[in-house]
Amino acid sequence: MPSLLRLAFLLLLAAPAVALTISDAEARRAGQVLWKNECGGTVAGLTSWNRGEDFASLGIGHFIWYPAGRRGPFEESFPALVEFLASSGTALPAWLREARACPWNSREEFIAELNGPRLAELRRVLAATVPLQARFAARRLEAALPKLVAAASAGEQEAIRRRFESVGASPGGITALLDYVNFKGEGTLPTERYEGRGWGLLQVLEATPDGGNARSFGEAAARVLAERVRRAPPTRNEARWLPGWQSRVRAYGR
Repeated sequence: MPSLLRLAFLLLLAAPAVALTISDAEARRAGQVLWKNECGGTVAGLTSWNRGEDFASLGIGHFIWYPAGRRGPFEESFPALVEFLASSGTALPAWLREARACPWNSREEFIAELNGPRLAELRRVLAATVPLQARFAARRLEAALPKLVAAASAGEQEAIRRRFESVGASPGGITALLDYVNFKGEGTLPTERYEGRGWGLLQVLEATPDGGNARSFGEAAARVLAERVRRAPPTRNEARWLPGWQSRVRAYGR
């Protein structure tokens, strides 16, 4: 019998307004995949700030949080997660509820407070809400399909929908779609481009063959990520991340 997640996925394709519902067990499984892929499955990895980046990466999905007055090419997602956790009844520390931006202005400030009370408290909250964070990530997948179709060229729109459906219906496909959209975004923002070329879910579906599955989707993702690194500004030194990125996506469906 299809899982509740698969049934919800099929409903989503038939009527995008239907919510993508995940059972508690599925939310735990999806959360563990995201946690492992983004944080190595460690509590320490739930609060990170990577070298060369202008934002903190927090939670199982390394959701982005920018300091005040700072914006980059990547979509900020951590404030929306905080709102989602609060609306779900999670008790949040006062400083987090009241924060209007990331309270650390640089990686140096963040690292200096890594073992301080605020980040320790934040790690406790994030470690206790893994299934909720997976549900938050699933909401992004739910919202992605209409955005992908709208952003695609007129001649590609139906192909994008077909490939999304084909990958999602394959073994491990929903997890692959959910993981990738959290990992590299939808690919619809003009700011998320190097030399005019994106690397999000839209670009991977464009590179996925018709009738594709989770495995062929992962191979397409590996090619798209290699192209991103080739086009990236040399100062970002993104080649250092490519082996890990490709290992992650090539595990889809295997």
